Amino acid sequence: MAILIDLQNVSLEGAERTILKGLSLTVSSGDRIGVVGINGAGKSTLLRIIAGTLSPDGGQIRRSKTLHVGYLEQIPELPDGTVRHALGSGWEIDAALDRLGMLDAADISTTHLSGGQRKRVALARLFSQAHDVVILDEPTNHLDLNAISWLENQISSFRGAVILVSHDRFLLDQVTTRMIEIDRGVTYVHAGGYSKLLEAQAEREAQAQSTEQVRRNLARHELAWLRRGVKARSTKPQARIDAANRLLSTRPEAAARDGSLDLSIETPRLGNTVIKAHQVSFAYPGAREVLKNVNLELGPGDRVGIVGPNGAGKSTFVNILAQQNEPTAGTLKHGPTVVASYFEQGDGDINLDLTVQELVAGPQGIPGSLADVALMKKFWFSGALQQTRARELSGGERRRLQLLLALAKHPNVLFLDEPTNDLDLETIRLLEDFLSQWPGTLVVVSHDRTFLSRTTDRLLEVHPDGSIKDIPGGIDAWIARVAGVSLTPEGVEDTPSGVSKGRLLRDAEKDMQRLERKRATLGDKIAASPNYLEQARLGTELEQVLKDLAVAEEYWLSLAD
Repeated sequence: MAILIDLQNVSLEGAERTILKGLSLTVSSGDRIGVVGINGAGKSTLLRIIAGTLSPDGGQIRRSKTLHVGYLEQIPELPDGTVRHALGSGWEIDAALDRLGMLDAADISTTHLSGGQRKRVALARLFSQAHDVVILDEPTNHLDLNAISWLENQISSFRGAVILVSHDRFLLDQVTTRMIEIDRGVTYVHAGGYSKLLEAQAEREAQAQSTEQVRRNLARHELAWLRRGVKARSTKPQARIDAANRLLSTRPEAAARDGSLDLSIETPRLGNTVIKAHQVSFAYPGAREVLKNVNLELGPGDRVGIVGPNGAGKSTFVNILAQQNEPTAGTLKHGPTVVASYFEQGDGDINLDLTVQELVAGPQGIPGSLADVALMKKFWFSGALQQTRARELSGGERRRLQLLLALAKHPNVLFLDEPTNDLDLETIRLLEDFLSQWPGTLVVVSHDRTFLSRTTDRLLEVHPDGSIKDIPGGIDAWIARVAGVSLTPEGVEDTPSGVSKGRLLRDAEKDMQRLERKRATLGDKIAASPNYLEQARLGTELEQVLKDLAVAEEYWLSLAD
């Protein structure tokens, strides 16, 4: 393998902190390197240094003399003219545009493209040109599964090196051979994909905890020995006692963020009726029907994922379900106990000229109240960030603000439209943990396969003809179908109907989560009900749920063995 780029002891100082410290990295042909870290850690900065568009403060960088680097930024630039002019012609270009859902837009001016369309055109342009190194900054944002599958194939078949920042854990685990983790200026390089990174993080955390315990034990033993020994000596070894006290009072390194993201909220009780759609159709004025004769009924605690190709009408469907738009035909009703909140793509209806604390307070509140300050801190908005205007926030900070505003309404029905875009992996995992236990009804539009697998148990697909259909087999079947793979019993352990053991484990986990949510909901209903007859009825239902939960846990344990 030819060495393409070599970084030795590279460092970069920011205005208030060290961004990179002592990074050494060799990039060779065939490398597939993923970069992760929290928002603001310096991931995009590292990509710019590798690409040569930013010079570090210290260290050395050597590049091959004939090196050609292709760089896809989060907000890509395209030349003026039509999409066809930007890309050129040829069957390969047409095939790429088709897989990316942009073939019908070939004659549209690049200045009229949406952010997602620009990203797809920029990807097609990048991989149609000759490069030794391709650098990708959040390439899967705004891509549907067909486009992501195309991107995976491009990365896998590319002969040079690929370096990418992504929150798509499935993609990272599929294509990467090494992972770089940036944590408060320090970089950790791990062999293998995303799963190996997680193993290394867990081992590092355990080692840190062990080291801290050893340090504290040594300090205590030293101090106890010194205090016992001073009575037998005429002169107290005060210097050693002071040193032991300092060692004991030393704290381990502070976390990268102040506390854990606290998504805990009160959720109003849901009745049996949540959402009913009957023969719903929708068309924009003068355009074809986006939705056609859709029937859907959602109950309390349902977890529904919505997928489909870009432009099929997923966001329109969620807008209808959330009552942001009225159907042009048919009826859609919310139950009387529904308190809905909508997390939109982009900035939604956020006034970007207002500060974070003004948005949290709302038009009727007083900015900076004690309750609002406490709420903002739960979502990592502290200090100067509370007085920062929304337009000055990073993409990840804006998405976190949207999440704060959505949950501040204390909803029991939550609509999420591409919630993982611009969020870092730590925030996404915390959001998944919250949603897995949240007792309300959830509707998610996403192409993040891991997120869908962990937060939903039913998958609906929006088709270009306006129909909505369930996907038998859920997320695994959807991924396999797009990849052109048939799910067969070949090579599968002894499991029913040839279904993989991993799939059965995931289904069992979802079943336990569903029952846990139902248990929590019934407990809240019993506590809130003044009617002893209703309490007795709910108690009987709770007993059955607990029995079902015990059976589900036993089944999961049998699979895990």
